[in-house]
Amino acid sequence: MKLLVFDCDSTLSAIEGVDEMARLRGEAIFAEVAELTTQAMNGEIPIQSIFARRLALIRPDRALCTQIGALYLQHLAPGIEETLRVTRQAGWSPLILSGGFRQAIEPLAAALQIEAIEAVPLHFTPTGAYQGFDPSYPTTRNGGKPELIRQLRTRLQPSQIVMVGDGVSDWETSPEVDLFVGFGGFTARPAVKEKSEAFIHSFGELPPLLERLPLAPAR
Repeated sequence: MKLLVFDCDSTLSAIEGVDEMARLRGEAIFAEVAELTTQAMNGEIPIQSIFARRLALIRPDRALCTQIGALYLQHLAPGIEETLRVTRQAGWSPLILSGGFRQAIEPLAAALQIEAIEAVPLHFTPTGAYQGFDPSYPTTRNGGKPELIRQLRTRLQPSQIVMVGDGVSDWETSPEVDLFVGFGGFTARPAVKEKSEAFIHSFGELPPLLERLPLAPAR
């Protein structure tokens, strides 16, 4: 079993889900949240310093998660469905690892037939109102994605793990995976591109890259 791990926002889909949530809450909230997101994804500020703040501004309820789920699907990354088909045939099992919100990502995962999702769970009241999030979940902080990769390696015992993502929090997994692939199909972040062992601008580049590049032996 080989594990192919994808970030969600600005990778599997063109949007940043938390920014689109903020946009639906009004321009003032959107401007503040989008700036915080950009700074975190570029590695300028730690994710944990803004995670609770963004959610306090947005207060995403179940209905808002449904709206964002639909937007993820409307802005699906070109070529991802064919890439998943080809990589599955080559023995890769896909998984989503995200600092986004599980309930919003679930429709995208279902459409791509990706069963495994590691993302931040939100809490709702019985009527669907926002009630909070799990602050202990690893991807609410820098270093959380490498932590989850280590857990996945222990639990699933894959022969290889490849991570694909656009942000610094994705690149942080580099020491824990056999190959990190930076993705610049929507936003080519200089801090990620400069440090990545491999960098692609479209998903059509991924299958031949997996075939061509030597990967480290199983750990």
